[in-house]
Amino acid sequence: MSLAELREEVCYANRMLPQAGLVTMHSGNASGLDRSRGRLVIKPSGVDYDTLTPADLVEVDLETGKVVDSRLRPSVDLPHHLYLYRQMPDVGGIIHTHSNYATAFAAVGMSIPLCLTAIADEFGAEIPCAPYVDNEGDHIGEAIMKYKNRAPAILLGNHGTFAWGATPRAALKAAIMTEDVAKTVHLAMQIGRPAPIPPDEAEKWYARYHGRYGQG
Repeated sequence: MSLAELREEVCYANRMLPQAGLVTMHSGNASGLDRSRGRLVIKPSGVDYDTLTPADLVEVDLETGKVVDSRLRPSVDLPHHLYLYRQMPDVGGIIHTHSNYATAFAAVGMSIPLCLTAIADEFGAEIPCAPYVDNEGDHIGEAIMKYKNRAPAILLGNHGTFAWGATPRAALKAAIMTEDVAKTVHLAMQIGRPAPIPPDEAEKWYARYHGRYGQG
């Protein structure tokens, strides 16, 4: 897609965050990468979602991390987005949120267990929770790379969620699904102990969902 189209898609992803109940005020961000040009666009820091336009997004050079001709400052989470794009060559969209149910799991340092077919479908494994790290340098990016599994999302202890995908829309889907299954698992825990899905059974759901689901 063109850089203009990428701006439209990243703006859409950002504006969907409050609509999907994933953020409060400015507590999250979405970015997208044009890997062929080595440029990403990301939400500007502290700008209201409902006023955000594609032109407001901040363009950044992937290699140098420098802002390219923008009147606004990028999200303070830019270093983490840059680190992940550099480490994960198949990723073209990243989202960071502090959504309630997923962050509740992060607050107690608990992964979201593989106990729903919806988790098996989208994630293929539990959604892991990395231990707490501070926000200095590449500490967050390093923790994500160390503790992630095949799932396109991870919880950061005492912090929130990062989700990613081949496109900003795919990352948005992963972020929404993370919060949705976190809520369901939380509710299940009020009733009893969620029953795990064995890995071989989870693989059946994951393979079907990623291989035969939809019109692709």
